[in-house]
Amino acid sequence: MSGRPYSKHSDHLRLAIRLTPNSGRNAVDGMETAAAGDVFLKARVTAVPEDGKANKALILLLADTFRLPKSSISIMSGETARKKILRIDGDPEDLEEKLEKFLKA
Repeated sequence: MSGRPYSKHSDHLRLAIRLTPNSGRNAVDGMETAAAGDVFLKARVTAVPEDGKANKALILLLADTFRLPKSSISIMSGETARKKILRIDGDPEDLEEKLEKFLKA
């Protein structure tokens, strides 16, 4: 993913996330590089990881953080894992710009 937690595609962006459920707060905490070299966006939510509650909280958090409609974000893989790949529908250039502004802040 070339040092970034996302990859651009024709009509969407794929975002790699490492989620910490059952946290003390909801937050997106920047990037993390795993030992294997994979880059993830770190996120934490207060919801517990049962019945999809943490995944729903993650989608709400990202929609709010990046000012996107909830319906544009879906989980492609990792529904029951900490490391997830999300699909964010929309113009990949606009989505990349929003992510880059956040990552540089």
